[in-house]
Amino acid sequence: MLFRSVSGALNSVRTGVREHLRHLEAWQPRRCRLRRESCSNGREARETRVAARDRSSAGLREAGAFLSAEVERCTRPALGSHPTAMGPWRCLLLLALLPAALRAQQQQFMEYMERRLALLEERISQWHDQSSRYSTELRDFKNQVLGMLETAEKEREALRAEVESAAVRVDRLEREVDYLETQNPAPPCVEVDETLMEKQVATAKQRKNEKYTKLTDCSDTIASVRAMKILKRFGSTSGLWSKDAAGTSEKIYVFDGTANDTVYVFPRMREFTLFSATRKAARIKLPYPWVGTGHLIYDGHLYYIRQQGPFQVIKFNLANKTVVDSSVFPAEEQIPVFGLSSFTYIEVAADEEGLWAIYATKENEKNICLAKLDPASLDIEQMWDTPCPRENAEGAFVVCGTLHVVYNTQLPSRSRVQCIFDVSGTLATEDASLVYFPKRYGSHSSMKYNPRERQIYAWDDGYQIIYRMEMKKKLEV
Repeated sequence: MLFRSVSGALNSVRTGVREHLRHLEAWQPRRCRLRRESCSNGREARETRVAARDRSSAGLREAGAFLSAEVERCTRPALGSHPTAMGPWRCLLLLALLPAALRAQQQQFMEYMERRLALLEERISQWHDQSSRYSTELRDFKNQVLGMLETAEKEREALRAEVESAAVRVDRLEREVDYLETQNPAPPCVEVDETLMEKQVATAKQRKNEKYTKLTDCSDTIASVRAMKILKRFGSTSGLWSKDAAGTSEKIYVFDGTANDTVYVFPRMREFTLFSATRKAARIKLPYPWVGTGHLIYDGHLYYIRQQGPFQVIKFNLANKTVVDSSVFPAEEQIPVFGLSSFTYIEVAADEEGLWAIYATKENEKNICLAKLDPASLDIEQMWDTPCPRENAEGAFVVCGTLHVVYNTQLPSRSRVQCIFDVSGTLATEDASLVYFPKRYGSHSSMKYNPRERQIYAWDDGYQIIYRMEMKKKLEV
């Protein structure tokens, strides 16, 4: 009976050992997978762990084999063999020592697993720290690159602005050089030009006050102002606006202010009336700045005044944007032509006869002078000293060869044509009608007569006004 009990106990122990060994063998692949995942970046550490795992497995198998062999030896008497006399006591000793050995082996295995798990957690923590550091470094690098790109963009914009400014200056310099080359091909020409200018002045003085031969049969003069139309308020208090006095173009040309180098162009009167700003208008950049409000649009060309030492009349082609001709005005010691408009030294006017220049000199500083211009060559054909005073004059225009000077007061009131000068001598001031303009906002800074439309384009304290004139024959006055 004792041997049967011992044999059953040993069979139970053997079955438990075998189950424990099967569990250990099933745990080995999972443990190897965890080791491979935790040590994927260390080949040498992986090989060391594999060797340790093999040694542990071998030790467990040897211990299991030993225990199995001892259990089989203890159970042989129950199976019909002939054990020695010490067999039962040896089996009892094994039964007493086997639980303690299994508990010690299980405790070592658990400690080993805890160490491996702690090592795995440490490596995961290190990976997390490294990943956080890499993420922080990548974010800092991204911010640094964005800052560098923003700085590069600002520098690019500044460089582009500088290049555009340099291109504008180079373009202006090229136009000035082209103009100088056309006017002064060689240094000796400067002396020739000075001599030619002196001859032109002498010739103009000889022609002064000669009888004028009219080019047309125009014999009209102003009877009254038939109507006044205020279009809008645009730009500065002083300026000039006009159409082409000889051509058929409907474009409106605007000179804002008394000194600039830009002309605004509107396609028609409607656009000029509706547009409230210059951003919708075309712009013409002149090669030289203009001064005053005495400029004129005539037959597709702009005749404007430039001051560089002596005053010059520049003829500018509006179609191809080039300077066609220029001429130094042959008058010495010029002064403002109108007492109430100190910014205008030469007033270029147009009528049925062609081009005229209204000016004043210090030699005859009390009265206004008149000259007939050749539109093609800008030469002075004839000059006159008029009896019209400069004092309190605010503007002037020419109609059918007759100069009409408009006067006002220091405190602006109603403007009036108070003095006329007929170059043909057929009409005297005392015989002309006294023409009053309707009361307005201030004083005129420019008055441009259009012979095609028989009306005056005026600039009055920033307001653009059209005066429609009533005409009469000179013999009827």
